[in-house]
Amino acid sequence: MSAGPAMSAGPAVSVVGPGDGETIVLGTTRMRVLEDGSNTGHRLALTESVLAPHTPGPPQHRHARHDEGFHIISGTVRFTVGDREHDATAGTFVLVPPGVPHTFANVTGQPAVMLSVFTPDLYVQYFRDLRDLMADGRPPTPQEHVRTMSRYATEPATDFT
Repeated sequence: MSAGPAMSAGPAVSVVGPGDGETIVLGTTRMRVLEDGSNTGHRLALTESVLAPHTPGPPQHRHARHDEGFHIISGTVRFTVGDREHDATAGTFVLVPPGVPHTFANVTGQPAVMLSVFTPDLYVQYFRDLRDLMADGRPPTPQEHVRTMSRYATEPATDFT
C-alpha cells in the first residue's frame, strides 16, 4: 500500500494568544493588533481596542479605500454617522463602507471593548503613525493629524464637525 500524495506546505496559520500582539496606546485607548495584514496578503487587518470610560473618539472622518467593521465585545460604544447617533452594546456589529462619515466614543462610565476589522489592511499603519506623533506626550496638531490621515486615503468629514 503506498502513501498518499504529500501535503504541500501552505501559508502558516497565525495564532495570537491573549497576551500577544503589538500594543498601541492612543490617549485613553489601548489597541492590540491581532493581524496587521502581513499574514493575509494585506487583504485584512484586525485589532482589539479597550476604550476607557469617557473616551472621546476621533473627529468624524471618511475612508476612501477601505471598509471598517466594529464588533462590540463589552460595554457600549456610541457611533456617530453623519448626524445620527447609534449606541452599540455588546454583540452589536457596525460596518462602515468607504465614503461614509463616522466616529465613535465611549460616553459611559464603564470600559468598552471592541474588535475592529479593516479590509484592506491599510489603516493599521495609521495607528502606528499616530502613536509616533504622540510620543513626545502632546496630541498632534490638526494639520499633523490631517496629513497623517491623508497618507491612508482618509479625510476629516468637515461637513459634520
